[in-house]
Amino acid sequence: MVSREQSLHDKLQILRSVTHSRSMNDSSIVLDASNYIKELKHKVERLNQEISSSSTPLDASIHHHRPSPPRDVTVETLEKGFLVNVHSGKSCPGLLVSILATFEDLGLHVLEARVSCADTFHLQAIGGQNEEDEENINAQMVKRAISNTIKNWRGSNE
Repeated sequence: MVSREQSLHDKLQILRSVTHSRSMNDSSIVLDASNYIKELKHKVERLNQEISSSSTPLDASIHHHRPSPPRDVTVETLEKGFLVNVHSGKSCPGLLVSILATFEDLGLHVLEARVSCADTFHLQAIGGQNEEDEENINAQMVKRAISNTIKNWRGSNE
């Protein structure tokens, strides 16, 4: 059974290693830990001040009321269709439905898709063209249509 003194000593050694203290004396370890905590509090306060000073109230209202549009849209041509990637650092409620409607308008069937809409928006989809469709579409047309959908989606959310 570990004695109470040994347990306290072990905990002080853990505290010493966590706070990067070089002291060997128990009371000095506690003092170093106290100073370390104060230092961390000051860092947190400074970072909070930097965050609050870097974003104006206008910026804050934009981020809370209007999701930012996706910044990255890529379309690659595959053997029988297109690989579409849409990515945004923010959540974009309703955008997925709009993009899927655009797929339908273009005559593309979603053959495979991966979507994340929680904190960020990311869509990776493979769209295959109807073989009965006589109209040939290319990657540039798909990208333009999706970009217009995003622009219209953004306009409806402002």
